[in-house]
Amino acid sequence: MGLLSILRKLKSAPDQEVRILLLGLDNAGKTTLLKQLASEDISHITPTQGFNIKSVQSQGFKLNVWDIGGQRKIRPYWRNYFENTDVLIYVIDSADRKRFEETGQELAELLDEEKLSSVPVLIFANKQDLLTAAPASEIAEGLNLHTIRDRVWQIQSCSALTGEGVQDGMNWVCKNVSAKKK
Repeated sequence: MGLLSILRKLKSAPDQEVRILLLGLDNAGKTTLLKQLASEDISHITPTQGFNIKSVQSQGFKLNVWDIGGQRKIRPYWRNYFENTDVLIYVIDSADRKRFEETGQELAELLDEEKLSSVPVLIFANKQDLLTAAPASEIAEGLNLHTIRDRVWQIQSCSALTGEGVQDGMNWVCKNVSAKKK
């Protein structure tokens, strides 16, 4: 297939754009996850003071991922980014058990937001490469995820550092966005 025919094929089937909101407490691994998705170097990551935006191609979709800082003082501004969100990805540091209650409260507030109603939610149980990490099933139970009835959701074990489980989660995102867009 020549370059011209490839370009024609791409032009006739443009990627659907998907707006993904990437949230979670500070130090959960959101930016590492975003850089892993974009196949970028993850060796030097600093806390996100505002937000990062990256576009990633996946399964015929152009995923526009908005990574918003998770520090307590920034969280009230999250609501400024809710509009037109197709998927919410919430990242939890599975090894930081002391903050499970705090992260659960933040997630519950997000799920109650009117602008995010019925938006599919992927919860990444990150840092599974650490020995102290709680398994995804324990986190799901602790956060009472089984009570979520107003949207599709998934919890996915992952390590943003090694990349393990990340693609599985993104496959779920693409599958659910595809179903929603039809």
